[in-house]
Amino acid sequence: MVRLLVSDIDGTLVTKDKHLTPPTHAAAAKLAEAGIALALTSSRPPHGIEIFARALKLNTPRAAFNGAVITSADGEVLASHFLPADTAREILAHLRDVSIPPWLFTAKEWLLRDPQADYVDWEARTVNMPFRQVDDFGPYLDQAGKIMAASKDTEKLAHCERDLQAKLGARAAVHLSQTYYLDITHPDGTKGHAVRALARLLGIDLADVAVIGDMENDVPMFEVAPLSIAMGQSPAAVKHRATHVTARNDDEGWAKAVTDIILPQGA
Repeated sequence: MVRLLVSDIDGTLVTKDKHLTPPTHAAAAKLAEAGIALALTSSRPPHGIEIFARALKLNTPRAAFNGAVITSADGEVLASHFLPADTAREILAHLRDVSIPPWLFTAKEWLLRDPQADYVDWEARTVNMPFRQVDDFGPYLDQAGKIMAASKDTEKLAHCERDLQAKLGARAAVHLSQTYYLDITHPDGTKGHAVRALARLLGIDLADVAVIGDMENDVPMFEVAPLSIAMGQSPAAVKHRATHVTARNDDEGWAKAVTDIILPQGA
């Protein structure tokens, strides 16, 4: 009996050009009519989630930075898990050594050193949020909700993911959110923790939660929800971890998942 759907955004809820389609709006309305809550979680900062939560008229909490920061519908921070300063410093040093310019997100700001680095313009448009250029990340190390590495060299970024996972162990969560984006957050900043927190805040048992996503950073929520849906374009390893697979995000995969899988199991 599904009472809550927790959804990823990029690659899942929206198209490649970051739009909500009419069928997606219609499917979200059907969820509300059926009494099924919809909550969003993403590697995006809170501001980047709010764009879509507002468009879908959601009054549920949101989980940003893969769950490292959870906010209410009115923007109040309900929970936050920042990287320890020493860990943040070690991550930044590793990214410098492998020549991948890092970005640092606090709860309210996006900080970077090199505005010409890969995907800066794309990210600014995607999250509708300006960056602030800084010479030194030092003053912000204890405010890091997420450190992010972006690179057009996807093989290099995949190697970086494995190396950082081995180096940091349980001290951080390290996951690709796109083939070109690597997210590093507090170990409690995962979508698995996000699902647990969102369900608790909404008073819904985990047994009544469904989740949907498309990338490696979504797998932790697949592990805690009894019903999990991978998008059609997801990597094979992600699909293998889900209980269901829907169509691609550019083939109305989200709306089809709601109509064909979620609503028939609704409350």
